Amino acid sequence: MKYMLRKHMEDNAPLEIIYLSEQGKITQRKIQVLEIFPGHIHAFCFLRQTKRTFKVANILSARLIKARFYRSG
Repeated sequence: MKYMLRKHMEDNAPLEIIYLSEQGKITQRKIQVLEIFPGHIHAFCFLRQTKRTFKVANILSARLIKARFYRSG
């Protein structure tokens, strides 16, 4: 997980995560990792439109968001 977070931070690529909140709520988030610390990350959350802190242990899954290409004509 840490390798994936670091790689996407270096590549400036957004991720989609499934996250378990402290209240036990599971949410799907699109994030842009900004900083990595032991045990947590700082990321821009597109859902909340602000910088948020996420515990790495609470990230249940993460995947690259593939760019969507639309063909005209």
